[in-house]
Amino acid sequence: MGVSRLDVFYRRLLLTKLFIGGWGKPEDLKRIFEFRKIIGDREKCESLVPEDYPVYTNKTEEHSDCLIHDGFFISPLEHLVPGILPQEAVKARFQFIVPKRWQKNRPVCIHLAGTGDHFFWRRRTLMARPMIKEAGMASLLLENPYYILLFIVILHLRSSLKNVSDLFVMGGALILESTVLLRWLHGQGYWPLGMTGISMGGYMASLAVTNWPKPIPLVPCLSWSTASSVFTTGVLSKAVNWSELEKQYAINSVYEEEIINLLEYCGADSFKMGQYLGRNMDPIEHLLGVSGGDRASVDRFTKAGGEAEAGHGLLFGGGPGGGGAGDRLDHLLSSVNSRGTSLHANDTLHRKKTDSAKCSRPSLHRESISFMKGVMDECTHMANFSVPVDTSLIIVVQAKEDAYIPRTGVLSLQEIWPGCEVRYLNGGHISAYLFKQNVFR
Repeated sequence: MGVSRLDVFYRRLLLTKLFIGGWGKPEDLKRIFEFRKIIGDREKCESLVPEDYPVYTNKTEEHSDCLIHDGFFISPLEHLVPGILPQEAVKARFQFIVPKRWQKNRPVCIHLAGTGDHFFWRRRTLMARPMIKEAGMASLLLENPYYILLFIVILHLRSSLKNVSDLFVMGGALILESTVLLRWLHGQGYWPLGMTGISMGGYMASLAVTNWPKPIPLVPCLSWSTASSVFTTGVLSKAVNWSELEKQYAINSVYEEEIINLLEYCGADSFKMGQYLGRNMDPIEHLLGVSGGDRASVDRFTKAGGEAEAGHGLLFGGGPGGGGAGDRLDHLLSSVNSRGTSLHANDTLHRKKTDSAKCSRPSLHRESISFMKGVMDECTHMANFSVPVDTSLIIVVQAKEDAYIPRTGVLSLQEIWPGCEVRYLNGGHISAYLFKQNVFR
C-alpha cells in the first residue's frame, strides 16, 4: 500500500520543527528509563496512585444539551519522579462534559489529545458534544502536560515538543493521570468507562489502558505500536531537528557510552526495518526526496539490534522491566528519585569529545537515527508495556495510506495484543482526521 500524497503535502505546509532543544538532559533520560521499568509493569503500578487521589472541579457551565465542568489535580508523576515535569505542567487540567439527561447507565469516555490539539475546543466540538447527542455518552477531556497555554507561549512553537525526552515524560504523566481519572469516575458511580484518542492521543490512550487493572474498552484512532517509525521514517521525520540531535550526540559521550546500556528493548523491530529498507525503497522516500545516504541510515541498527539482544540476554516479548535487582519497586523508585545520581552520572556526563571531526563523521546521521530508534522503542513500544486485561474490547482504527504512522517493519498491534480488532479506512492520516470523525465516534 502506498502513502497519501495529501499527508506529504500537508506536512510540507507546516514550518514546525520537532525537538529543537535536542535529546533532553541525559540525567532526565536515565530517570525516565528507570521509571519505564515500573510504569511498563501493571502489577508494579497497583499502589502508585491511591484510590482516593484528590481531584477537584472548580467551574461549571450550563449549556442546552450538557454541563461542562472544569477540573484539575496534581499529576502523580510529580510525586514519583520529582522535577521531571515542567512547573507549568504539574497541575493536570480536564473538562468533564456531561449530558443533562442520561439515556442508559452513565457511560464516560476519556479522550486524550492528539498532536497540536491544544485546550479542549476541538475534542469538545468534534467528538464530545456529538457523542452526547448520538449516544448519551459523557466525555472527559484531559489536557496534555506540555500543552498548557503558558508553557506553549514561552517554550513552544505551535505543537512542537522541545526535547525528545519530553515525549517520554508526557507518556508517563498521561498514564498516571488517566489512572487518577478512571478511579475518580468509578468512585463517582460512572459506568461503563472507556478511552480513546486520535493520532498521538490514540497512542497515549493505548499506553494508559495497559496500566489499568480491569477490562476497559479502547478505541485508538490513527496510532500504532511504536513511535520510533513516526520520527525516523514517517513524514514527521522531516520535521525533526536532526542537526541539533547529531551535534549533541557527537559531543556528549554519555549518549552512546551510558544511555545505550540502559536500553532493555532488544531492537527486533528496528532489525526488521533495517532489513526491509536494505531491500526496498519505500514510496514515501520518493515522495519526500530522501537521498541515498538517508536510505542507508538504519543500517547500523541492524547490527545494534543484535548487539543489544546479546548484551542484555533478553528475548523479545519476555516481559517489561527486565530482570535483576532493579525489579524491586522500592529500589527502582529510589533510583528514579535520585535524579540520576545513583546511575553513575559522574564526570562522564559532562565529558566532551574534543575531536571536532567527530561532529561531521559520515556515520553520524546513521548513528543518530539508530539512537532515536533505540530510545523511542525503549519508552514507546507497546511490547514494553503490559498487555491490556481484555484485548477483545479494543478496536484499532487505522488509515491504509497513513504517511505519519508507518506500519512497515514494526510489530503490529495484533501481534502484541492478540484478540484486538483492527479496522482500516481508505486514505491517509489527514483525510481520515478531516472526514472520518463520525467513524471514530
